[in-house]
Amino acid sequence: MSLGTIVLVILILLLIGVLPIFPHARGWGFAPSGLISTVLIVVLILVLLGKL
Repeated sequence: MSLGTIVLVILILLLIGVLPIFPHARGWGFAPSGLISTVLIVVLILVLLGKL
């Protein structure tokens, strides 16, 4: 597996972990998932373009 694939999998797991449906994340709102979603989109674009 390439480095880009590993980073993509880690970011997807982080995105699932910060969703406000879990009890530990209810008070956070959507800010963490929005930030990680943005990073995920950027990394996905870099992987698809072959830059990462």
